Amino acid sequence: MPKRTDSNRNGDVTDDGENPHSQVLGAYIRAQRQLADLSLRQLADLSDVSNAYLSQVERGLHQPSLKVVQSIAHALNLSSEALLAEAGLLERHSTAGPTDTETAISADPELSPDDKQVLLGVYRSLRQRRTSEPAAADD
Repeated sequence: MPKRTDSNRNGDVTDDGENPHSQVLGAYIRAQRQLADLSLRQLADLSDVSNAYLSQVERGLHQPSLKVVQSIAHALNLSSEALLAEAGLLERHSTAGPTDTETAISADPELSPDDKQVLLGVYRSLRQRRTSEPAAADD
């Protein structure tokens, strides 16, 4: 039987089957929310997305629309491009190779492929945030 997909009135796509991109995106959003020390309810309020729907997105049950991704990214102080790239929905435009840390994460036999993807996403996000901050003046 073919997999059925429907769009709701918000433009969000719902899947009857598993969608690995939705699961990776959801896990990445959850990891970023936890790093920001926000509860699900707090992020829902900040992003103007319902608590129940955000929970479903985090569990990979829904593939959110671009508008919802942008709202969540803004609430987490991330770019929507970074969020989409972590889900594998947007190609990265980096010419630099992987760092030693990224290589170590990728090679760790104790981590599942999903765990590696989430951990790499968090690591890259923190590095990106660090490089985009203005340099502190030396006193």
